[in-house]
Amino acid sequence: MSAMPLSATELRRYSRHLTLPEIGVAGQEKLQAARVLVIGTGGLGSPAALYLAAGGIGNLGVLDFDQVEESNLQRQVLYDTASVGLPKAEVAQMRLSALNPELQVQVHQTELCAANVQAIFDHYDIIVDGSDRVATRYLVNDACVIYGKSLVSAAIHRFEGQAMTYVPGRGPCYRCLFPEGAEGAAANCAEAGVLGVLPGVMGAIQATEAIKLVVGIGEPLLGRLLTYDALEMRFQELRAKRRPDCAVCGDHPTISAPQDPPGFCSVEELRQVRSISAAQLAQRIQATGLPISLIDVREPAEFAASHLPRAINIPLSTVEHHGRQLPHAGTVIFMCRSGVRSQQACALASRMGVSEAWQLEGGLLAWKAEIDPSLRL
Repeated sequence: MSAMPLSATELRRYSRHLTLPEIGVAGQEKLQAARVLVIGTGGLGSPAALYLAAGGIGNLGVLDFDQVEESNLQRQVLYDTASVGLPKAEVAQMRLSALNPELQVQVHQTELCAANVQAIFDHYDIIVDGSDRVATRYLVNDACVIYGKSLVSAAIHRFEGQAMTYVPGRGPCYRCLFPEGAEGAAANCAEAGVLGVLPGVMGAIQATEAIKLVVGIGEPLLGRLLTYDALEMRFQELRAKRRPDCAVCGDHPTISAPQDPPGFCSVEELRQVRSISAAQLAQRIQATGLPISLIDVREPAEFAASHLPRAINIPLSTVEHHGRQLPHAGTVIFMCRSGVRSQQACALASRMGVSEAWQLEGGLLAWKAEIDPSLRL
């Protein structure tokens, strides 16, 4: 897309950019013509999208299929209390358009998957990945490599963040650094918590990288994984090279088209999962003659520390491999720490034919709060 001359309003709005020799009018016109997609408008996507909009990215896409929840407001700065219950993508569009009416903000209120990723990515040159699902991060990376898109990726966990940039033909991709990843292998924000300001730092870094790529200035995070420890207030850098044996960007790639990874559950599947409260489960356990199986999908170390009597441990990453061992008769209750991993395990079990699959609502945290305060978590 060719750049249009800046209007008088834009000259005033971007005056601080225009005084930077590295950007100037020519650079701002590149930003105006740029096509950038932000995947996930949550903790990372909120600050990234805000700064990209403020900076003048003329064609900005936002992709999110979720609704605003009250717990989001601690860190997802695109939203306010009045946004709770509304679709994130629609609220993001209104907020970004209000911030900068000169933009074209395209909404993708859908779940990204192998079936739609090419059609969506075709409209953009740079992808900013703020997703919170491991499966999505690999899907985005693979699609960027295959379709020749630049990628700015980041992730957060508790007090730590990481970021890296991929440009086709100029360095390693995300899979070079992390060849494999299992959904649930690392707890997400709901499971482990996150410092509210942490995604603000990492999202701003993502916006910085995207702007640099558009304008063509500075040194992007190519072959460098930038890590941030908020508790120690320390940045570190890990160098990496492209792996010749990488499954997607290597010399002999085995991944030639984006694909949903094993264990991937759609949002619709997750929404259909049935939940049982801690009080209801306690009543079922005490009742006689009711066949019930308790499956704890946490990691073995978590299970060893403390678990419910009669529970068996099948970590989420292995649920599909244990398909035949899952009870197909009676009620099967899946549980984890807070209910996030058990929801996915329950969806997988239902897909594999377990007709009476339920998850413990609120996880073992709810059990501890309502039934057994002595449970160690």
